[in-house]
Amino acid sequence: MNSKRDFLTIKDFTASEIAVLLDRAADFKSGRAAGKQPLRGRSIGMLFYKTSTRTRISFEVGIYQLGGQPVYIRPGESQLSRDETIADTARVFSRYLRGIVIRTFEHKIAAEFAEYASVPVINGLTDTHHPCQILADLMTIKEKKGQLKGVKIAYIGDGNNVANSLIEGAAQMAMDLTVAAPEGYEPTPDILKDTSGRITIVRDPKAAAAGADVLYTDVWISMGDNEAEAAEKQSKFAAYQINDELLSYAKPDCIVLHCLPAHRGQEITDSVIEGPRSAVFDQAENRLHTQKAVLEMLIK
Repeated sequence: MNSKRDFLTIKDFTASEIAVLLDRAADFKSGRAAGKQPLRGRSIGMLFYKTSTRTRISFEVGIYQLGGQPVYIRPGESQLSRDETIADTARVFSRYLRGIVIRTFEHKIAAEFAEYASVPVINGLTDTHHPCQILADLMTIKEKKGQLKGVKIAYIGDGNNVANSLIEGAAQMAMDLTVAAPEGYEPTPDILKDTSGRITIVRDPKAAAAGADVLYTDVWISMGDNEAEAAEKQSKFAAYQINDELLSYAKPDCIVLHCLPAHRGQEITDSVIEGPRSAVFDQAENRLHTQKAVLEMLIK
C-alpha cells in the first residue's frame, strides 16, 4: 500500500511536524547534518510551468546536497504540450522519479498531479498557495525572535498566495497575524476558516504595523497580471508601501521580510530592504534549508 505524503499546503503538516522540520532545517544550516544524503540514488522531478529563481535554485541545490538528482521539466518541452493528461503524466513520472516538485498556476493542477502520482508531490508555488516559502519565513522569524508562538506579524499588501499560506502557517504556530489589504484584494475567504481567531484583516497599514514584531510584504503585480490589472493595483496599493514611516509604527526590534523578487520603490523602499531591520536575504537562504528538511521527511 502506498503511504506517500504530499505537501500542497501548510496545513498538510501539523504544528508539531512543522516544529520538527524547522529544527531539522536549522541542523542543515548549521552543518550539524553535514554529509547526510538520504536522497542518494534518487531522482526528483521539478515540473515548472512558471519561471523561478529561488524555488528552482534552492530545490536543485538541495536535492544535489542530499545526494539526489534533480530533473528539471518544462511543460512546453514535454508531452503535456501535446495534450497528454496530467493524470497520465503523473503516473508515468511516478515510474521514473521518487518525488515531484511542481510550480504552476491553478492549484487544482498540483492537486490533480498529487491525486494520480504514487510518489510525493511538493507544491513549489500555485496561484493560491506557497507553502515552501512560508516554512522559510517561519524559520527566519524563529531565528530572529527565538520563538514563533505569540509573535505579531503584519502583512502589508496583496492578499495573494503568500498571504494565504502565511495565514495558515501563523494559525498553525499560534502566531498573531494582521493583514492590511485594499478592498477587493483580501486573502482567499476559505483560507480564513479555522484560524483560531488569530488572524485579522484590516484596511489601514499603519494600524496593522502598530507594535508588530515582523513586517512582511510581497510584490503588488503578480505573474499573469495584465497591463490594466497592473495599473489598477499601482493606484490602489500606493498607501501600502513598507517604508521608513510605516516601519516606525512597529516595534524597535521589528524585522522586515519580503519573499522576493522585490519591486523596489513600489511595495518596499531601498532604505528598508537594505536597512538594519531587513532579514530578506536570510529569508531567501532559508528556502534551501527548509526544503531539504521537507525532502528528507517525504522522500523514501
